[in-house]
Amino acid sequence: MFYLLHGEDEYTRSLELTKMKTRLGDPGSVNLNTTLLDGRDLTLGELIFACDTMPFLADKRLVIVNDLANRFETRSGRRREQSERESTFLEQLTEYLGRLPDTARLVFLERKTISKSNPIHRLASTSEHGYVRKFSPPSGRALNRWIADRVQEKGGSIEAGAIQLLATHVGNDLRLLDQEIDKLCTFTDSERPINERDVQVLVSYVQEANIFHMVDALGKRETPQAMKLLHKMLEDGQHPLYLLSMIIRQFRILLQIKELLAKGTSAADIRALLRLPPFVVQKMTRQASNFSVAQLEMIYHRLLEIDLAMKTGRMEERLALSLFVTELHR
Repeated sequence: MFYLLHGEDEYTRSLELTKMKTRLGDPGSVNLNTTLLDGRDLTLGELIFACDTMPFLADKRLVIVNDLANRFETRSGRRREQSERESTFLEQLTEYLGRLPDTARLVFLERKTISKSNPIHRLASTSEHGYVRKFSPPSGRALNRWIADRVQEKGGSIEAGAIQLLATHVGNDLRLLDQEIDKLCTFTDSERPINERDVQVLVSYVQEANIFHMVDALGKRETPQAMKLLHKMLEDGQHPLYLLSMIIRQFRILLQIKELLAKGTSAADIRALLRLPPFVVQKMTRQASNFSVAQLEMIYHRLLEIDLAMKTGRMEERLALSLFVTELHR
């Protein structure tokens, strides 16, 4: 039996793989009989060797191949000799999958959505021994329902306003959402519903939202709005050094994203390299368009100077932040 599990919802996809491992038996035995392969440069010989190897003290061997199908997604400008080599690989793979040993469970695991025209997708969807499942993160009302259901599964309850805050500021990164829900359920101890104030206090992405909006205002040269947001955060009790550290972080990430975009790096690779949720990369990619690389470098170095001046007492903390907003406008 072979499977194609694909799509951007890494969290649900990993849960499905965990369920599959559970069905295979004892975790220790399953781990002993699991082989991980990188599909980006996999040879058919390596795949056959892994699948044909008899399981040790178990009935089944699990072979997981990462990102093989993505090799065969249609792209422009591919070299003819590469296509011919891949055609031979596919022909041999098709023949081998028809005689895949009963002792093997082969899983093609894909981080991206694979098109139905992809040869691996066609193989898995048309073969009586194949199985395909697409994993797409929920959005809109479906995401709100997912949050409410996940809280309920953990024995808690949550108010509609709190759901909306989580959906807006954490987005549909389900693994991250699950971690935040764990934190919130522990905090309330399931004795009362999770409310908006709980989310505002405990979820860092909600706290960072005002920082994002302030930097957005700075990028658009909306100095009065940026100053208003800065003073509001200070009045809400945020320490100036904490705010400065968050502003520094924001501009550091913007600089990194700007440089990666200039090199033609994809959004998916930026997420992986910077270890950021999809919604953060999406927002900050849009925000980066407000600045040039030279501007971001200048701003970042100026922030480091202000950080040193504040920590050594050469500048009063609140005044230093206000001066930075004014300097950036100039």
